[in-house]
Amino acid sequence: MQTSRGYIIPVGGAEEKIGDIHILRRFAALCGGDNCRIAIIPTASMLTDTGARYEDLFKSLGVRDAKALPIASRADCERREWLDILDSVDGVFLTGGNQLRLSTMIGGTEVAKAIRRRNAEGMHVAGTSAGAAFLCEHMIAFGKEGASPRARIVTLAPGLGLTNRVIIDQHFRQRDRLGRLLTALAYNPFAIGIGLDENTAGFIGPDESLEVVGSGALTIVDPSGIEFSSMARVRKNDVVCLIGLRLHILDHGSTFNLHTRIGAAAPALAHRVEGGGDGNKTTKRGSR
Repeated sequence: MQTSRGYIIPVGGAEEKIGDIHILRRFAALCGGDNCRIAIIPTASMLTDTGARYEDLFKSLGVRDAKALPIASRADCERREWLDILDSVDGVFLTGGNQLRLSTMIGGTEVAKAIRRRNAEGMHVAGTSAGAAFLCEHMIAFGKEGASPRARIVTLAPGLGLTNRVIIDQHFRQRDRLGRLLTALAYNPFAIGIGLDENTAGFIGPDESLEVVGSGALTIVDPSGIEFSSMARVRKNDVVCLIGLRLHILDHGSTFNLHTRIGAAAPALAHRVEGGGDGNKTTKRGSR
Protein backbone atom coordinates (compact mmCIF):
# COMPACT_ATOMS: atom_id res chain seq x y z
CA MET A 1 0.00 0.00 0.00
CA GLN A 2 1.36 3.41 -0.96
CA THR A 3 1.85 5.84 1.92
CA SER A 4 2.13 9.62 1.93
CA ARG A 5 5.38 11.31 2.87
CA GLY A 6 5.42 12.95 6.26
CA TYR A 7 5.60 16.69 6.75
CA ILE A 8 8.95 18.51 6.39
CA ILE A 9 9.04 21.48 8.77
CA PRO A 10 11.90 24.00 8.69
CA VAL A 11 11.85 26.56 11.52
CA GLY A 12 13.77 29.82 11.33
CA GLY A 13 15.25 29.49 14.83
CA ALA A 14 14.46 31.14 18.16
CA GLU A 15 11.01 29.53 18.22
CA GLU A 16 8.91 30.36 21.28
CA LYS A 17 9.55 28.03 24.21
CA ILE A 18 7.27 29.71 26.74
CA GLY A 19 3.71 30.95 26.48
CA ASP A 20 1.73 29.56 23.56
CA ILE A 21 4.71 27.72 21.96
CA HIS A 22 2.69 27.77 18.74
CA ILE A 23 5.15 26.09 16.33
CA LEU A 24 6.27 23.27 18.60
CA ARG A 25 2.70 22.68 19.75
CA ARG A 26 1.59 22.42 16.12
CA PHE A 27 4.40 19.94 15.39
CA ALA A 28 3.50 17.81 18.43
CA ALA A 29 -0.18 17.79 17.47
CA LEU A 30 0.71 16.78 13.90
CA CYS A 31 2.73 13.86 15.27
CA GLY A 32 -0.25 12.63 17.31
CA GLY A 33 -0.39 14.76 20.45
CA ASP A 34 -0.61 12.84 23.71
CA ASN A 35 -0.22 9.54 21.87
CA CYS A 36 2.99 10.37 19.99
CA ARG A 37 6.68 9.70 20.45
CA ILE A 38 9.29 12.25 19.31
CA ALA A 39 13.03 11.74 18.85
CA ILE A 40 15.26 14.79 19.34
CA ILE A 41 18.64 15.05 17.62
CA PRO A 42 20.70 17.79 19.34
CA THR A 43 23.89 17.08 17.34
CA ALA A 44 24.15 20.60 15.86
CA SER A 45 24.42 22.12 19.32
CA MET A 46 27.61 22.28 21.39
CA LEU A 47 25.55 22.63 24.59
CA THR A 48 25.25 19.40 26.55
CA ASP A 49 21.78 20.17 27.91
CA THR A 50 20.06 20.94 24.59
CA GLY A 51 18.56 17.48 24.19
CA ALA A 52 17.27 17.40 27.76
CA ARG A 53 15.69 20.86 27.42
CA TYR A 54 13.72 19.78 24.35
CA GLU A 55 12.74 16.53 26.06
CA ASP A 56 11.22 18.55 28.90
CA LEU A 57 9.61 20.99 26.47
CA PHE A 58 7.86 18.35 24.39
CA LYS A 59 6.76 16.46 27.50
CA SER A 60 5.25 19.70 28.84
CA LEU A 61 3.18 19.78 25.64
CA GLY A 62 1.74 16.40 26.60
CA VAL A 63 3.44 14.05 24.17
CA ARG A 64 3.64 10.43 25.22
CA ASP A 65 7.43 10.31 25.08
CA ALA A 66 10.32 12.50 23.95
CA LYS A 67 13.81 11.01 23.72
CA ALA A 68 17.07 12.78 22.83
CA LEU A 69 19.65 10.93 20.75
CA PRO A 70 22.88 12.79 21.58
CA ILE A 71 24.83 11.75 18.47
CA ALA A 72 28.41 12.93 18.92
CA SER A 73 30.24 10.87 16.29
CA ARG A 74 29.58 8.92 13.12
CA ALA A 75 29.96 5.71 15.11
CA ASP A 76 26.95 6.76 17.21
CA CYS A 77 24.84 6.65 14.04
CA GLU A 78 25.21 2.87 13.92
CA ARG A 79 23.87 2.26 17.45
CA ARG A 80 21.10 -0.29 17.14
CA GLU A 81 19.08 1.03 20.07
CA TRP A 82 18.93 4.52 18.55
CA LEU A 83 17.99 3.17 15.11
CA ASP A 84 15.22 1.18 16.79
CA ILE A 85 13.92 4.41 18.38
CA LEU A 86 13.87 6.11 14.97
CA ASP A 87 11.88 3.17 13.63
CA SER A 88 9.20 3.63 16.30
CA VAL A 89 8.72 7.40 16.69
CA ASP A 90 6.11 9.61 15.04
CA GLY A 91 8.38 12.62 14.61
CA VAL A 92 12.02 13.71 14.61
CA PHE A 93 13.16 17.17 15.72
CA LEU A 94 16.66 18.49 14.87
CA THR A 95 17.85 21.34 17.07
CA GLY A 96 19.87 24.41 16.16
CA GLY A 97 23.61 24.97 16.33
CA ASN A 98 26.05 24.38 13.47
CA GLN A 99 24.68 22.60 10.40
CA LEU A 100 28.12 21.28 9.47
CA ARG A 101 28.05 19.20 12.64
CA LEU A 102 24.92 17.57 11.27
CA SER A 103 26.26 16.96 7.77
CA THR A 104 29.66 15.68 8.89
CA MET A 105 28.38 13.41 11.69
CA ILE A 106 25.08 12.19 10.23
CA GLY A 107 25.38 12.52 6.44
CA GLY A 108 25.54 9.11 4.72
CA THR A 109 25.01 7.12 7.93
CA GLU A 110 22.34 4.65 8.98
CA VAL A 111 20.64 7.42 10.97
CA ALA A 112 20.32 9.60 7.86
CA LYS A 113 18.97 6.66 5.88
CA ALA A 114 16.48 5.85 8.64
CA ILE A 115 15.16 9.42 8.81
CA ARG A 116 14.73 9.61 5.03
CA ARG A 117 13.00 6.21 4.92
CA ARG A 118 10.68 7.00 7.83
CA ASN A 119 9.78 10.41 6.36
CA ALA A 120 8.88 8.69 3.08
CA GLU A 121 6.69 6.33 5.13
CA GLY A 122 4.85 9.19 6.83
CA MET A 123 6.95 10.27 9.83
CA HIS A 124 7.20 14.04 10.29
CA VAL A 125 10.61 15.75 10.47
CA ALA A 126 11.21 19.26 11.81
CA GLY A 127 14.41 21.21 12.24
CA THR A 128 15.12 24.62 13.73
CA SER A 129 17.92 26.97 12.64
CA ALA A 130 20.83 24.69 11.66
CA GLY A 131 18.41 21.76 11.76
CA ALA A 132 16.22 23.56 9.20
CA ALA A 133 19.11 24.17 6.80
CA PHE A 134 20.06 20.47 6.97
CA LEU A 135 16.64 19.15 5.90
CA CYS A 136 17.02 19.71 2.16
CA GLU A 137 19.39 18.19 -0.40
CA HIS A 138 21.44 21.35 -0.94
CA MET A 139 22.40 22.96 2.37
CA ILE A 140 23.83 26.43 2.94
CA ALA A 141 26.86 25.54 5.05
CA PHE A 142 27.92 29.13 5.69
CA GLY A 143 28.10 32.49 3.96
CA LYS A 144 28.36 36.24 4.33
CA GLU A 145 25.43 38.42 5.27
CA GLY A 146 23.99 41.34 3.30
CA ALA A 147 21.13 42.14 0.97
CA SER A 148 22.94 41.76 -2.38
CA PRO A 149 24.00 38.50 -4.07
CA ARG A 150 27.76 38.38 -4.50
CA ALA A 151 29.94 35.79 -6.17
CA ARG A 152 31.34 33.07 -3.91
CA ILE A 153 29.93 34.42 -0.63
CA VAL A 154 28.09 31.14 0.00
CA THR A 155 29.33 27.59 0.46
CA LEU A 156 26.89 24.76 -0.20
CA ALA A 157 27.16 21.25 1.20
CA PRO A 158 25.01 18.11 0.95
CA GLY A 159 22.14 18.07 3.43
CA LEU A 160 19.85 15.32 4.66
CA GLY A 161 18.03 15.17 1.34
CA LEU A 162 14.38 15.01 2.40
CA THR A 163 13.58 17.30 -0.53
CA ASN A 164 15.45 18.78 -3.49
CA ARG A 165 12.76 21.38 -4.20
CA VAL A 166 14.08 24.05 -1.82
CA ILE A 167 17.15 25.71 -0.37
CA ILE A 168 16.56 26.99 3.15
CA ASP A 169 18.08 29.88 5.06
CA GLN A 170 17.18 30.75 8.65
CA HIS A 171 17.29 33.80 11.01
CA PHE A 172 16.53 35.48 7.70
CA ARG A 173 15.50 39.06 8.44
CA GLN A 174 17.32 39.18 11.78
CA ARG A 175 20.70 38.40 10.15
CA ASP A 176 20.17 40.07 6.75
CA ARG A 177 20.55 36.90 4.67
CA LEU A 178 18.71 37.72 1.44
CA GLY A 179 21.98 38.12 -0.47
CA ARG A 180 23.35 34.72 0.44
CA LEU A 181 20.08 32.95 -0.42
CA LEU A 182 20.03 34.69 -3.80
CA THR A 183 23.65 33.69 -4.35
CA ALA A 184 22.90 30.05 -3.53
CA LEU A 185 20.03 30.07 -6.03
CA ALA A 186 22.20 31.73 -8.67
CA TYR A 187 24.54 28.72 -8.65
CA ASN A 188 21.72 26.59 -10.06
CA PRO A 189 18.24 28.14 -10.27
CA PHE A 190 16.34 24.87 -9.97
CA ALA A 191 15.30 24.99 -6.33
CA ILE A 192 13.00 27.49 -4.63
CA GLY A 193 14.59 29.66 -1.94
CA ILE A 194 12.93 29.77 1.47
CA GLY A 195 14.06 32.42 3.95
CA LEU A 196 12.65 31.92 7.44
CA ASP A 197 12.47 34.67 10.03
CA GLU A 198 12.88 33.66 13.66
CA ASN A 199 9.87 32.06 15.36
CA THR A 200 8.50 31.23 11.90
CA ALA A 201 8.07 27.83 10.25
CA GLY A 202 7.01 26.35 6.95
CA PHE A 203 4.88 23.21 7.27
CA ILE A 204 5.48 21.42 3.96
CA GLY A 205 2.88 18.71 3.43
CA PRO A 206 3.05 15.58 1.26
CA ASP A 207 1.19 17.48 -1.48
CA GLU A 208 4.10 19.99 -1.63
CA SER A 209 1.93 22.76 -0.20
CA LEU A 210 3.68 24.94 2.38
CA GLU A 211 1.79 26.71 5.16
CA VAL A 212 3.40 29.49 7.20
CA VAL A 213 3.13 29.28 10.99
CA GLY A 214 4.63 31.87 13.34
CA SER A 215 5.08 35.53 14.10
CA GLY A 216 7.56 36.51 11.37
CA ALA A 217 7.70 36.40 7.59
CA LEU A 218 8.62 33.59 5.25
CA THR A 219 10.36 34.82 2.10
CA ILE A 220 9.98 32.80 -1.10
CA VAL A 221 12.42 33.38 -3.97
CA ASP A 222 11.28 31.65 -7.16
CA PRO A 223 14.07 31.60 -9.79
CA SER A 224 12.15 29.50 -12.35
CA GLY A 225 11.61 32.48 -14.66
CA ILE A 226 15.14 33.83 -14.46
CA GLU A 227 16.15 35.56 -17.70
CA PHE A 228 19.77 36.41 -16.96
CA SER A 229 22.48 35.64 -14.40
CA SER A 230 26.01 37.03 -14.41
CA MET A 231 27.26 34.39 -11.94
CA ALA A 232 29.49 32.64 -14.51
CA ARG A 233 31.45 35.76 -15.37
CA VAL A 234 31.88 37.75 -12.15
CA ARG A 235 34.85 37.66 -9.78
CA LYS A 236 34.80 36.83 -6.09
CA ASN A 237 32.71 39.32 -4.05
CA ASP A 238 31.38 41.05 -7.19
CA VAL A 239 27.63 41.75 -7.20
CA VAL A 240 25.72 39.17 -9.25
CA CYS A 241 23.16 40.51 -11.74
CA LEU A 242 19.92 38.48 -11.63
CA ILE A 243 16.94 39.37 -13.84
CA GLY A 244 13.54 37.71 -13.76
CA LEU A 245 13.31 36.44 -10.17
CA ARG A 246 9.95 36.36 -8.37
CA LEU A 247 9.77 37.17 -4.67
CA HIS A 248 6.91 36.54 -2.24
CA ILE A 249 6.60 37.59 1.40
CA LEU A 250 4.22 35.32 3.30
CA ASP A 251 2.82 35.70 6.81
CA HIS A 252 1.11 33.34 9.25
CA GLY A 253 -1.57 31.30 7.50
CA SER A 254 -0.37 32.07 3.98
CA THR A 255 0.42 29.16 1.67
CA PHE A 256 2.70 28.41 -1.26
CA ASN A 257 2.57 25.36 -3.53
CA LEU A 258 6.10 24.20 -4.33
CA HIS A 259 4.86 22.30 -7.39
CA THR A 260 2.70 24.95 -9.06
CA ARG A 261 4.72 27.82 -7.51
CA ILE A 262 1.52 29.68 -6.65
CA GLY A 263 1.05 31.48 -3.33
CA ALA A 264 -2.11 32.44 -1.47
CA ALA A 265 -2.65 34.95 1.32
CA ALA A 266 -4.07 33.83 4.64
CA PRO A 267 -7.86 33.92 4.95
CA ALA A 268 -9.21 37.06 6.62
CA LEU A 269 -10.16 35.18 9.79
CA ALA A 270 -6.99 33.10 10.01
CA HIS A 271 -5.35 32.90 13.42
CA ARG A 272 -2.48 35.36 13.75
CA VAL A 273 0.54 34.95 15.95
CA GLU A 274 1.59 38.30 17.38
CA GLY A 275 4.70 39.11 19.37
CA GLY A 276 4.34 40.58 22.82
CA GLY A 277 6.54 41.44 25.73
CA ASP A 278 5.60 38.28 27.60
CA GLY A 279 5.83 35.86 24.66
CA ASN A 280 3.69 35.36 21.58
CA LYS A 281 -0.09 35.28 21.76
CA THR A 282 -2.56 33.81 19.33
CA THR A 283 -5.47 36.06 18.40
CA LYS A 284 -8.02 36.36 15.63
CA ARG A 285 -8.27 39.20 13.20
CA GLY A 286 -11.19 39.96 10.98
CA SER A 287 -13.53 42.71 9.87
CA ARG A 288 -15.82 44.07 12.56
